[in-house]
Amino acid sequence: MARYVVCAAWPYVNNVPHLGTILPLLSADIYARFLRMKGHDVVYVTGSDEHGTPIEREARFRGVDPYEYASQIHEYDVKLFEGFGIEFSNYTRTENPVHKEFVQQVWRKIYENGYIFTQEDVLPYCPKCSIFLPDRFVEGTCPYCGYPKARGDQCDECGRLLHPSQLINPRCVFCGSKPVQRSTKHWFFDLPKLESKVREWLENSSLPENVKKASLGWMAEGLKPRSVTRDNRWGIQAPFPGSEGKTIYVWFDAVLGYLSATKEYFLKREGDPEKWKEYWMDPETRTVYFMGKDNIPFHAIILPAILMATHEPYVLPHNIASTEYLLYKGEQFSKSRGIGVWVDEALEIAPADYWRWVLSRLRPEQKDISFTWEEFYRIVNSELNDDIGNYVHRVLSFIKSRYGGVVPEPGDMDSVDEEFKRKIEEVPRRAGEFLEQARIKPATEAILDLPRAGNQYLNARAPWDTYKTDPGSAATTMWLAVNAVRSIAVMLAPFMPSAAQRLWEMLGMEGRVHQQKWDTASQLLVRPGHRIGKPRPLFAKLPPDFLEKIGDQLAQVRRAVQERRPPVLR
Repeated sequence: MARYVVCAAWPYVNNVPHLGTILPLLSADIYARFLRMKGHDVVYVTGSDEHGTPIEREARFRGVDPYEYASQIHEYDVKLFEGFGIEFSNYTRTENPVHKEFVQQVWRKIYENGYIFTQEDVLPYCPKCSIFLPDRFVEGTCPYCGYPKARGDQCDECGRLLHPSQLINPRCVFCGSKPVQRSTKHWFFDLPKLESKVREWLENSSLPENVKKASLGWMAEGLKPRSVTRDNRWGIQAPFPGSEGKTIYVWFDAVLGYLSATKEYFLKREGDPEKWKEYWMDPETRTVYFMGKDNIPFHAIILPAILMATHEPYVLPHNIASTEYLLYKGEQFSKSRGIGVWVDEALEIAPADYWRWVLSRLRPEQKDISFTWEEFYRIVNSELNDDIGNYVHRVLSFIKSRYGGVVPEPGDMDSVDEEFKRKIEEVPRRAGEFLEQARIKPATEAILDLPRAGNQYLNARAPWDTYKTDPGSAATTMWLAVNAVRSIAVMLAPFMPSAAQRLWEMLGMEGRVHQQKWDTASQLLVRPGHRIGKPRPLFAKLPPDFLEKIGDQLAQVRRAVQERRPPVLR
């Protein structure tokens, strides 16, 4: 048994999460559920990322306090993630006292270790608003790719990290006026001191090659000092001597949330303020992170550098499971332009398990992938209903009608039976190997092999005929077939927890499918004489006119959920 800390990128609470936002949370949930079924000790943590200029900016626009703005969205998001079937060990927020104290302690330690220095920094200042314009308080043209709406901390188009002074034709986001340049004192993280250590660790780490390549490419120009502090008021107060009135830059705050959330978890569960160290300071612990590709530098370079600078024996990332972008019909999700599907809307259109499977199948692990309603329709009707649901119903209804719901005693197996038996044994192992690597999408493809092979097996054996002409052969067919159904139920548990449990109960099994060990999916554990439950359809097909009506349905749903969203977003 190994010990894991599973981490998902913290959702930023400046709006309702969309399908792309929930993808890392879902991926981490599937992975954590799988690890537990493998018998590992798993803590899954994340939370609402609440600090920084985007929240303060939105709160200013809406005339509310940033804390109230973030709190309303945080509470709404918690309910949405519950509705999506995501089980966290601890879903917290960066405004919780444990996190704020932890962040200040870490940065105070880094300061004492000599990795912080002060420097006058020249930043855009808006005379009209009487504020400095860090990060998202300022926009302009990206000096690298020419994107006209680049932010002062990062370009959304090319992903390059930026300093506000680099923007071409900068403008204040609040009043639109052109800022002037003013000097202000800030505290900088001396990343060049850690460059060789970070590079050496990266080159020898267990991270995927795409993450290594992206990170080393990002370091090609050399690490530069990064300002830890900001002049905006919404955030964690900087702990350095003389830094009154400064806050910690949101990224130097949020990446430490994985550690503080683990600490908070054990404080709440066991009242133990030190147990978290067993997970973050034991070299045998594996920490695995799920995120989009734009977050790679902060987790593969910045976070390791922060942990190294503490001189504490923190474990560094074991795996960073990043994805490319999930698009909507080829475009970036955009709330202002109404492009995309938001989580509260999605849950009104179809059950959570459908979305969990669809997003797993569309997970953009190698390249950007577009969500389309045509593909949603195909996956639900073809894969969930025709492949999985149809196979399950054929098997269970046949046993119910022909054998009185009792699994028959098998006869001798021939080569066709042996081949299907090998498929039952092999598919869970293959799917498990993909999941061990946090490769969600190919794991789903492997899982689909079993119900597809099962449907072919039933067609080839035709038990509805051999039930009378060769009862021994029919009994063997159905004994193998129902064991494949059990295997499917176990493998679906991390992906579609509700559907898997319903299937488990239809099989007449006791307890929860989630308590089963993954490796039992490769074993023929449904014994002759076992009584199954009442078969029911596992899934329901989307209607034939779904694609014709989805545009109107989405518009109707969008109007309905708007009334239930937090007041600050209405």
